Amino acid sequence: MVPSTALAFGTLPRRLIVLPGVYRPQADTWLLAEALSHERVDADTDVLDIGTGTGALALSAARTGARVEAVDVSWPAVIAACLNAFRQRLPLRVTHGDFAARTRDRRFDVVLTNPPYVPSARPRPSARGAARAWDAGPDGRAVIDRVCACAPALLRPGGVLLMVHSGMCGPPATVARLEAGGLSAEVTARASVPWGPVLRARRTWLRKQGLADDGDEREELVIIRAEHP
Repeated sequence: MVPSTALAFGTLPRRLIVLPGVYRPQADTWLLAEALSHERVDADTDVLDIGTGTGALALSAARTGARVEAVDVSWPAVIAACLNAFRQRLPLRVTHGDFAARTRDRRFDVVLTNPPYVPSARPRPSARGAARAWDAGPDGRAVIDRVCACAPALLRPGGVLLMVHSGMCGPPATVARLEAGGLSAEVTARASVPWGPVLRARRTWLRKQGLADDGDEREELVIIRAEHP
């Protein structure tokens, strides 16, 4: 495991188009890009990027020559990813919809995801607007748990899942769920980043839920790596 507060700038495409309501690459994106850089990805690799947003991570994989598919439930994100692929002159297949439905009966060598993971007072994730990129139910695991459940069927033997999420969401629970599905899983990297405006706005609620302590100003991000035997 790599405990780190230094994020690997320079591993994502530059000058990305970010449409209104689309998640702009941030510290979690950089951390996941760094994790991807340690995996074997080449022209023989099939990659899936779940919740692609601007397509930043998918395009990072496409630069290696890999065959990359990106999926997002947000139409603005799909459009942004397509525009960025055109601008970067990289081949990228972008689809709109639920990742499980769009990839049924298909398998990949690498699956990437930066899912919504911010705990929210809303019982269900947002159905529209910018908040759908981060709101993930009261425990922040609404999408994380779906990825864990689907991962074994998405990966080929030897395939790898790389997922980033907040330490608030319970990394041990993520590892346990993936292992229950027959994968080997572990936390491979951590980074400490300042709270952003979304967490700061929920400070009181997060304290009441036991997800934050008084005076907390930094959030731990983790990379979960799971491998299909």
